[in-house]
Amino acid sequence: MDTTITTTRPLESFAPALPAPVIQSEPAAAFPRARTSGRRKHLLFASIAALFATILIAIIIFHGYVAWMLAYPYVAPLTSNPQAAIGTAYEDVVFPSHSGETSVSGWYVPAASDGGDGASSARTVVFSHGYGANREEDWVPMYDLTKLLHDLKYNVLLFDYGYASTQYKAPATGGREESQQLLAAVEYAKSRGAEDIVVWGFSMGAGTALQTALLTDEIDAMILDSLFIPSSEALFDNLNQFVPLPRFPSLPLIESMIPLWTGSSFGSIPAEEVIATPYDMPIYIIHGTKDVKAPFDTAEAIAANQSNALSRSWIVQDGQHELLFRAHPREYVQRTALFLSQVDGQVQAKREG
Repeated sequence: MDTTITTTRPLESFAPALPAPVIQSEPAAAFPRARTSGRRKHLLFASIAALFATILIAIIIFHGYVAWMLAYPYVAPLTSNPQAAIGTAYEDVVFPSHSGETSVSGWYVPAASDGGDGASSARTVVFSHGYGANREEDWVPMYDLTKLLHDLKYNVLLFDYGYASTQYKAPATGGREESQQLLAAVEYAKSRGAEDIVVWGFSMGAGTALQTALLTDEIDAMILDSLFIPSSEALFDNLNQFVPLPRFPSLPLIESMIPLWTGSSFGSIPAEEVIATPYDMPIYIIHGTKDVKAPFDTAEAIAANQSNALSRSWIVQDGQHELLFRAHPREYVQRTALFLSQVDGQVQAKREG
């Protein structure tokens, strides 16, 4: 019997089934994890860069503010006047700086007259106040000295530097423009009939007096109390007494920003020339050994360079900055009055000779 098996399945289908090949692959979550790690690194880098930039900007802003404070120091307003304080007549005066860049305001106190004859004095003292003060500068004290000079038959001119003025505000320039303002004050005294002019300076006002004396021959003598010569190092050392700062980068940052507010740099201050110059006129330098703002060795160096027979120095033992009159009022008056009388004699002898 012929038996035929018919099927529609191919013979291969009867072969035993083999397991399907297993394809190894990365977990689906691996790629997102890698991308997340890279993103975190970028965020960390960006955060560090932003923090660094913020700190850098804060440092620049802070030192810019310090430079601005040096250019525009706080100065208390005037609280009195010569009539109210010491009973002397005075005039309000205003005149332009010698440079023409600023205006100067002050008080002119005529000398006491002899017997009411109305004769005016030909001798004038121009006061040059210190940094951070105005024409009153009560701790010196300016009114007491004005009264002394008034009674000694001197006219007195007191004025405000631009940084101390409320009406004619101008930045402190370390002496560049201040010397032009003091020069204008000397010229104003000349216009009021002064033949003999003494500049009496305090602290930076004393340093400004020396700068001004490089520009004119109209000053006959100077009294310099607590002499301060402005420089970047000196100003930084004074600033460091109030706000401790590292010399680097604070000093170069402040130096670079000062011109933004003042229009001049520390390089424009002739500090070395001031210290080394032997001035023709008599100079009386008064300085304290405990002056923490202006080292007395600088004052001694300037005094040693002077050749005029009347030039001298009084180094006050344990004396502090601008407090020398208060520490030794009687001796201070005696010494300065003697110097003024000797200067007057020398000036008169030159005129007669």
